Amino acid sequence: MTTVLSEKGQIVLPAAIRKRLHLKAGEDVEVGIESNETIILRRISTPANFGLVKLLRSCPFFFEIPSREKEDTSPLEL
Repeated sequence: MTTVLSEKGQIVLPAAIRKRLHLKAGEDVEVGIESNETIILRRISTPANFGLVKLLRSCPFFFEIPSREKEDTSPLEL
């Protein structure tokens, strides 16, 4: 895949790459140089709620996490 560098030095990551890596606007990334011709772009932020389910399941008290639709963004009622 290719992309174009803008006059401001900005690039657009192709949608296929953003989708595959689950990248969202506002995520932190690190830019580096590997060699004279190679630029590295690496995500340094963790996805939202990363590890939350594991933390909740480690609770010593029993509780059930209700199922929900993928598109549903309303808060869970516990």
